[in-house]
Parts: sequence; C-alpha cells; structure tokens
Amino acid sequence: QKVWERHVVRRAGGEPDLVYIDLHLVHEVTSPQAFEGLRLAKRGVRRPELVLATMDHNVPTNEEPAEPISARQIAEMARNAAEFGIVCYPMGDANQG
Repeated sequence: QKVWERHVVRRAGGEPDLVYIDLHLVHEVTSPQAFEGLRLAKRGVRRPELVLATMDHNVPTNEEPAEPISARQIAEMARNAAEFGIVCYPMGDANQG
C-alpha cells in the first residue's frame, strides 16, 4: 500500500487511480494488444526510455521456437519495440532473460 500511495498521480471518484510507473517491462504475449491500442488512438509511448521489452514466454532454451504462433509473437514484439522506440532484448541477447 505504501508503494502504491507514493506513485498515485491522480484520483478521481469512480475511476481507477492514475499511477506513475517508473519502469515498465513488456513481453511478447500480452503486449501486442497494448501497442495496437496505441496505434488506434494515434498515440506513442510517452517515455520509451522507461520501457524494457524482452522475449520471455515463447523462448526455447537452445533453438528457434517450434510453434508458428510463438515465432509470430516474437517477431511482433521486435516490430512494436522498433516502431515505438523501446529497447528490446531479443532471443540470444546477453541481456535477455
């Protein structure tokens, strides 16, 4: 609760709190919907230097993903990161994982 309270930017009755996030971690499985929402709203990422993208859920230990959907999610994460100016650690990068 203390951490939450320190990061609340705005409270409005009947609405969720607006909270400041100082580092946002994104991965390849759930982020495509968020990036598509930004595109539809014609918005960018406000502070791309505070966002870190990494391939996490679909990365096999020592080979390329076997499932086509996994490969697609990984490719989409790389494309979204490049489009929105976000640092992305791809498969095989020393900082990934």
